[in-house]
Amino acid sequence: MKKIDKIFSKKKSIPLDVYLEKILYDKNIGYYQNRNPFGVKGDYITAPNISNLFSEMVAIWLISFWKNLKKPKNLTFVELGPGNGDFCLMLIKTLKNFPEAFNSIKIILYEKSKRLKEIQKKRIISKRVSWINDIKRIEEGPVIFFGNEFLDALPIKQFKKINGNIFEKFVTIEKKNIAFFFKEAKKKQINKLNNFNLASGRGIIEYPEQGFNELDVICEKIKKLSGGALFIDYGYNSQYNQNTLQSVMKHKYNDINKNIGKSDITSLVNFDLYKKYFSSKGLYVENIISQSRFLQKMGIIERFKILSKEINEKEKTNLYLRIKRLLDPKFMGENFKVIFAKNKKCKFSLAFK
Repeated sequence: MKKIDKIFSKKKSIPLDVYLEKILYDKNIGYYQNRNPFGVKGDYITAPNISNLFSEMVAIWLISFWKNLKKPKNLTFVELGPGNGDFCLMLIKTLKNFPEAFNSIKIILYEKSKRLKEIQKKRIISKRVSWINDIKRIEEGPVIFFGNEFLDALPIKQFKKINGNIFEKFVTIEKKNIAFFFKEAKKKQINKLNNFNLASGRGIIEYPEQGFNELDVICEKIKKLSGGALFIDYGYNSQYNQNTLQSVMKHKYNDINKNIGKSDITSLVNFDLYKKYFSSKGLYVENIISQSRFLQKMGIIERFKILSKEINEKEKTNLYLRIKRLLDPKFMGENFKVIFAKNKKCKFSLAFK
């Protein structure tokens, strides 16, 4: 707890989102700073780790976007939170099958974790790829931002209505243990909730203020340079008002108050809220669709059939089970949603109609 104590060295309590930012990204105790959480030996597996076809379908979507823009000589693709690099490696491999697109699309990786960035740089060797620490430095467009399980990792605030008043969740240390409590929210925080009609319901109200601050820069870049932002994540579409914070360690659910800095903490993504947010920033969201619909619209079933002719029965079964995990409603198919926020002048809507 000594390292955790340092979070509270100047204040007795801090807002939930500040606490989450520290235990996930702090250079000394941050979960993402000290480990590689991906894969069988890690804490969880994401879609690019499950099947290369996931990354291939996103790559085909990107190439289609590029073609829709009349094949610009310079298109910037920014992956937000590239993880262990699996997606980027498959993106490069797919793009190489389309030389004109490959030579026109510049890939930029935005990674907060020093440890993961080291892993990425060892695995990804390409002149088309570079790393960036500040999104504000992106100056070439059109630009596509992409994040797979990026939004769920953004720290959130939590609020609760008690006797008609709004209270915000804070974190403190009591008897060497982490403790949560609510205290009356500031007026400016309540106004932000009211702007998105979040304060009217009961239960726990979740608000990704830090995430919105980060996305503000992305939205400005899209409006200035043209393009859009594609996000794939697990979450819900309608008003939820529940505590969705969850912790995972070694592929099992973990008590959120235990293994701090050694376990991942995420929250479900309120896609309806993000749609309202993007609209407030002058971007357009056509539809929010399931991961299953997106991948099938992009041709993952047809691709599976083609590959099945080239592999043995054991390999075919393995590939089938991996794709089923991506598409089946009982697994990731419906729980994961896809949102594309674009410049209002952009007519591209592949998979979203």
